[in-house]
Amino acid sequence: MEKKIIIAGSGGQGILFLGRMLMSAAMLEGRDVTWFPSYGAEIRGGTANCTVIIADQMIGSPVVTTPDILIVMNRASLERFLPSLKIGGLLLYDSSLIPGKISRKDVIAIPVPSTKIAGDLENQKSANMVMLGAFIAKTTLLKPTTIFSIFKDNVDPKKAAAFSANSELVRKGMDCIENT
Repeated sequence: MEKKIIIAGSGGQGILFLGRMLMSAAMLEGRDVTWFPSYGAEIRGGTANCTVIIADQMIGSPVVTTPDILIVMNRASLERFLPSLKIGGLLLYDSSLIPGKISRKDVIAIPVPSTKIAGDLENQKSANMVMLGAFIAKTTLLKPTTIFSIFKDNVDPKKAAAFSANSELVRKGMDCIENT
């Protein structure tokens, strides 16, 4: 098994953190993994994306040109990366920020209102964690317990409240997929 993933959005949306969470969880589960970040010079508000490959065998290259899974958090990223998503691939997109229909009919498009869900919990900047939960529930590539253990085991006491909130947001993202 090898799954190639592109995660994309704007700087400040936690795109690289989402990718690092996938990478860390895959490593803890004994998988081979790569994480390759890319971001514009502007950082917050500029473009940000990363690739993650999760595999059961050695990964030959970290380069992803045709992802199996695409996670996008804004329209510009959707327009940039959707053409490269493989036929039959999985698209998870923030339907709070990307309204309307998806132009491709040959992919599995899953709307996740991650910004709205995070905003309802007064944590709009953590929509990435809602999307992480949706990814976990939809793909079952990673165990939820692994993600929660990362939050629990790697908590700087100064960040304990943020990591607790992240766990709740991941659960809401999972619920979004499981209840639709």
